[in-house]
Amino acid sequence: MFYKRNTQGYRELVPGVEMKTLAYGERTSFTEVTFKKGSIIPIHNHIHEQTGYLIKGKLLFNIDGIEKIAEPGDSWNIASNVKHSAEALEDCVVIEVFSPVREEYL
Repeated sequence: MFYKRNTQGYRELVPGVEMKTLAYGERTSFTEVTFKKGSIIPIHNHIHEQTGYLIKGKLLFNIDGIEKIAEPGDSWNIASNVKHSAEALEDCVVIEVFSPVREEYL
């Protein structure tokens, strides 16, 4: 699969947070997520392992009860079924990989 950048195809996850799947294969999906300052992804968990990289902005994570602030260039890995949330302290752009594929994001 090859993805050519475009501005269409984003979907709202929660108010102020939009994502789109850029590419996917049999075992992984690769997404771009944008956050408006003040938006919140509430505490949740899923079967997918989640690895991310912050391109722009500042995010406050709560991962399994531990708070961390991510800034541009920071990355993370959240294991399967670990509870986590995120709050945008600034407008943000994030790239994330999920394994297995997040079918609901295709």
